[in-house]
Amino acid sequence: MNNSTIIDVRTPAEFMGGHVQGSINIPLQEVPSRIAEISAMKQPIVLCCASGNRSGQATMFLRQHGIDCSNGGSWMDVNGTL
Repeated sequence: MNNSTIIDVRTPAEFMGGHVQGSINIPLQEVPSRIAEISAMKQPIVLCCASGNRSGQATMFLRQHGIDCSNGGSWMDVNGTL
């Protein structure tokens, strides 16, 4: 996972409360409007949130647009694997 781009799809307030070092905060509702920006990022992309629900939604959406990504689940789980 060290070579992956990590996107945290929680709200900015949640992100400020703690996040994976080096991760990028793109709230779930902004993912569709930022698809070009996301597709230009280094892949594979690992998505995370609080529980894995929002990151799962983002993962399905991004895969439909040909982006190599996976659902990392909770940001705390992703943080523990680095």
